[in-house]
Amino acid sequence: MIPFLDLKRSNEPHQEAIQAATNRVLQSGWYILGEEVSAFERSFAHYCGTRHCIGVANGLDALTLVLKAWAFEPGSEVIVPSNAYIASVLSITLAGLTPVFVEPDPATYLLDPARIDAAVTARTKAILPVHLYGRCCAMTAINAVASAYDLLVLEDAAQAHGARYSGKRAGALGHAAGWSFYPSKNLGALGDAGAITTNDDDLADRLRALRNYGSAQKYVNDYVGVNSRLDELQAAILSAKLPRLDEENHRRRALAALYLNGIRQTSLRLPPADQVDQDVWHLFVVRHPRRELFRSYLRERGIGTDVHYPIAPHHQRAYHPFAHQSLPISEQLHEEVVSLPLNPTLTDADVAYIIDTVNSMRE
Repeated sequence: MIPFLDLKRSNEPHQEAIQAATNRVLQSGWYILGEEVSAFERSFAHYCGTRHCIGVANGLDALTLVLKAWAFEPGSEVIVPSNAYIASVLSITLAGLTPVFVEPDPATYLLDPARIDAAVTARTKAILPVHLYGRCCAMTAINAVASAYDLLVLEDAAQAHGARYSGKRAGALGHAAGWSFYPSKNLGALGDAGAITTNDDDLADRLRALRNYGSAQKYVNDYVGVNSRLDELQAAILSAKLPRLDEENHRRRALAALYLNGIRQTSLRLPPADQVDQDVWHLFVVRHPRRELFRSYLRERGIGTDVHYPIAPHHQRAYHPFAHQSLPISEQLHEEVVSLPLNPTLTDADVAYIIDTVNSMRE
């Protein structure tokens, strides 16, 4: 059996470092907004190439708090890809703003810069590109559109830990970036955790207050904030795992290359292979016109798969006011995408078996 993902196995190489980090927190007697959070914030900001990292409770809060900190008028519009995970859209509406769905590039599945211009109105305030599956969006073109219309850019980097674009890492490509450290991410905690990176000093100060009840000084509340603080324990665990992130991403790239070079199944559409060494391959997503048949075939042969994601955001019941919109590229993607196993614990033999099984499928 080759499961889609085995988190226990994924964390085994880090077990000793995680245990040491856990013991350190327990012995410190300080469990909220202490030195572990500060140390991780410094390390991750340095890793991303930004001046600031602000640890928060999860990835959704990371995006939502940035949008709230920018203090746009209620109902202002934020452009977001139509095939994003629901969290990207939720952050916009939770901040009291309106999502404007823009179709992805069908070749990369990422926000298509060529379609943004037509979506901009007098109410548009920001663009929220999502670095889906571990590949950075076309940020040069996106930032050019943003500059032309005086818009802010918030990267959703939840799947792109360590990814690069034009010599910079994800998280340093816009005005701010939201991160998730959900356990399945390339850099995953052992529970919920998130962060924001930015080079904006004033924004960073506001965010540090907003995450802590709107308070920068104990019992003094300057903003209507929330309780969204990165936990000391999770920060210590992330600090323990961060030094091996590049090594594990390198392994992901090697496995992705095996897939790209080995799969010859004509019914499948493979992900783009033009920047294998820049992507971090959080997911290896293929497309099949009869997805459930394909998944069933692999499952019967001991191979787990997953779907990221089966329902387009505008077709979710939570967003029924947008259901009338015609977004055919996104709708087709959501019907066809399927993720093959890809994580650093897979062996070359595992991947060879998956490739042989995929190539052997006959419809």
